[in-house]
Amino acid sequence: MSRIAYVNGRYLPHAGAAVHIEDRGFQFADGVYEVCEVRHGLIVDLTRHLDRLDRSLRELAIAQPMSRAALTAVIREVVRRNRVRNGLFYLQVTRGVARRDHVYPKAETPVSLVITAKQTDPAIIAAKNAKGLKAITLPDNRWDRVDIKTVGLLPNAMARQAAKEAGAQEAIYVDADGMVTEGAATNVWIVDGDGRLVTRPADHGILRGITRTGIQDVAAKLGIDIVERRFSRDEMLAAREVFITAATSICFPIVEIDGQTVANGHPGAMAERIRMAFFDVAEKTAI
Repeated sequence: MSRIAYVNGRYLPHAGAAVHIEDRGFQFADGVYEVCEVRHGLIVDLTRHLDRLDRSLRELAIAQPMSRAALTAVIREVVRRNRVRNGLFYLQVTRGVARRDHVYPKAETPVSLVITAKQTDPAIIAAKNAKGLKAITLPDNRWDRVDIKTVGLLPNAMARQAAKEAGAQEAIYVDADGMVTEGAATNVWIVDGDGRLVTRPADHGILRGITRTGIQDVAAKLGIDIVERRFSRDEMLAAREVFITAATSICFPIVEIDGQTVANGHPGAMAERIRMAFFDVAEKTAI
């Protein structure tokens, strides 16, 4: 079955779906996006993803593409038409199509909305969780508003490419003070020497990940202590566990960073415990 994409009011074959060459998302990265997991035929944490989308649009003064009820209906339809039971959907809103000019176009310019969905293989994800991932660290060279989930991801793409060339799967950013910010496409967590879960506060320097928030809910339910504070690269390397979180992976353990083994070099118990409980705690929306 061929994939289907939603583009500005039409459901189109994925292979032929397109936007105008003067779409501001294409020319200026003037847009925002969300990626949301679909598991066992249910959309995970949809409300929080749409809440964050609303915030991103407000921060960039981009209009809503449609009401939330209508948007939810379109998302469900895209997922259904692509017969995604385990996978994800991708949603992107840009400021729309206008003659190329750095200044924003007229307020009445229609925004652009694109939604796609695809299957993922649970077996591949399970294998990564069982083996663990490798990561590298890099200086954080991104703009200051990483709290907005924009489509301007060139530094992130370059970081992921550097990780791939180093034989790793993720790049972890470190700020000018030597403190960990986040991964190229993930939030970063450690388990400290006292067995507490530690993650950087989401007030500055990182994206407030939806899965990150969900894991805080899981930890509360399981009675796991969470500390929101900055931590250094050196503390990360000395941690009991390191793991990364995102909607597309939930909770991947990191077993090696910059060629140095983390703890005993095997996925830790905390990451597995949280991952096993996540779906039970998360909001689930029927397709």
